[in-house]
Amino acid sequence: MIALVEAFLALGSNLGDRIRYMQRAINALRQHDHIRVMALSPLYETEAVGYTEQPDFLNMVAHVQTSLSPQDLLFVCMQIEKENGRTREIKWGPRTLDLDILLYGTQVIQEKNLVIPHPRMCERAFVMIPLCDLAPSLIHPVYKKTIQELTESVRGKEGVVPCTMIQWHDESAPIEN
Repeated sequence: MIALVEAFLALGSNLGDRIRYMQRAINALRQHDHIRVMALSPLYETEAVGYTEQPDFLNMVAHVQTSLSPQDLLFVCMQIEKENGRTREIKWGPRTLDLDILLYGTQVIQEKNLVIPHPRMCERAFVMIPLCDLAPSLIHPVYKKTIQELTESVRGKEGVVPCTMIQWHDESAPIEN
């Protein structure tokens, strides 16, 4: 176990009951003994990137504090995905749930199964816009620019629109508008 670290996680879903999968992921994070959910971005609906012949995604970012190591946090994220029916058949393909570690404190990690900061985060509007909602003045540990500065380069690049039908008001469930 280590001291509490601020981390940012990307959450996404484009299969089945997307809202329910997002809700289940957030609840699983909240129920974990070594993870504290500090804030959630608004929910966005986004066009698929990479493999584009698939349904649109719901995306958001969670700001967490954790005493888990980066590897242990990755394991927890993968377990939450697995418990929600995630399969990895097509690279960038459809998924019930996707959780990625974007940032883990100011650490830069290059391991076989884990790269932090997430290597493609700054190219993806569906990651940067919700991250900017939570932490616009945070400095990217590699590029040494604020999240807001980095977000400006991708804003409008992909179809990323606020999902106005849902707002996350409390720990238990989203509220439909």
